[in-house]
Amino acid sequence: MSSAQRRSLSRDRVLDAAIALADERGLDAVTMRALARELGAGAMSLYNHVSSRRDLVLAMVERVVGEIELPADTEDWQAAVRTCAVSAHEAFVRHPWACGPAMSPGSMPSTVSPRLRYIEWLLATLRDAGFSPELAYHGYHAIDSHVLGFTLWQLGHEVPDNDDLAASVSQFFERLPPDELPYLREHAALHATPPEGPSGFEFSLDLILAGLRRMMGAGGFEPP
Repeated sequence: MSSAQRRSLSRDRVLDAAIALADERGLDAVTMRALARELGAGAMSLYNHVSSRRDLVLAMVERVVGEIELPADTEDWQAAVRTCAVSAHEAFVRHPWACGPAMSPGSMPSTVSPRLRYIEWLLATLRDAGFSPELAYHGYHAIDSHVLGFTLWQLGHEVPDNDDLAASVSQFFERLPPDELPYLREHAALHATPPEGPSGFEFSLDLILAGLRRMMGAGGFEPP
């Protein structure tokens, strides 16, 4: 690698290449050697910009979280939180490798970062809307776990592009007795041809937000 190439290598360029590689081939494909090849650089030169592969992955996740929209106008807290949650879901779908490391213990940054700003924004939006600290605590976890959990579930149920979902469903049930599991058959047919209306993610999100609004109006959570 020439001295000009070494000078052009930067942390941003390393992260751009790493994210592109992970989007294309998955996170396991992002090794320091593979990334160096993508950049046309020596593997050791990457350590001038990231201290380790763990540092690299955490920085990649921060980049993904930085794509999440945090609305400036939060007067309508429900609309603002909905926009943020949908944006977060879309960001993790664009970068399907990021959900896992985002949820890993010990992955939280030690400096102010996009992830910490996202958490602060969501908590501040709920508190400013009138949520008690306790209800904001539960509300934050309900929303954040829905974003990550539903996204992981959705990604795990995706059918490869070259497969036909309706045909796969039909073939699955051909192996079972025809007079059994009628509701599962009905449900599976809707997977193949989803009903009109909000996506599964948005449907569940709206249930959470409606429940939080009701609890806030009632003055908090009352266990059954």
